[in-house]
Amino acid sequence: MSGDHLALDLAVTIRHDGHGGVADDLAEAAGLTRWVRTHAAAFGQDAAVAAEFTADEAARTAVVEVRTAVRALFARAVLPGPPSSADAGRLPSARQALDRLNAASALVPVAPRLDWPDDGAPVAGHTAPGSPAPADRLGAALARSAVAFLAGPDRELLRACPAPRCVRYFVKEHARQEWCKPSCGNRARVARHHARRREERAGSDG
Repeated sequence: MSGDHLALDLAVTIRHDGHGGVADDLAEAAGLTRWVRTHAAAFGQDAAVAAEFTADEAARTAVVEVRTAVRALFARAVLPGPPSSADAGRLPSARQALDRLNAASALVPVAPRLDWPDDGAPVAGHTAPGSPAPADRLGAALARSAVAFLAGPDRELLRACPAPRCVRYFVKEHARQEWCKPSCGNRARVARHHARRREERAGSDG
């Protein structure tokens, strides 16, 4: 997964629970710890921080605020299509989401940095001056991932999965892709089949 898609993976920590409801992988600080460590490599220059990160409730709250902003802006990105059903009526305005995302991004200032190993080519990167808190570093990295995603070409390929009960967003990777994953496509086809059967029965009863 590219770093720019880290924001997409954050967004889908809200998901269908398999029982008709919605599950939140970040409902507890321990869940955020697991999620960050699992995705450590996608944090780029903050990968080492992410690999050893342990969340507290303040960090969880901050990351959930970033996620809420991301999902609000994803809902805007998929217009005129409908947003995820998990988001309808539950999100801040696009302006509020932008302010929240930009504030999180600004938590940790970065400066250009050049590294040039003795046995290799120079490499440009960024460094965070001072000693920002790990939670701030990771929150800022998530916000910047969202900025990069929403300002990049994949924004136009973003879709809200239309399968029954699914609440995920996904990037449409090929022209015929309609669902976030094959199981959603299967569920949607079954639902359509049952809907047609009900219509046929209603027609024959009339």
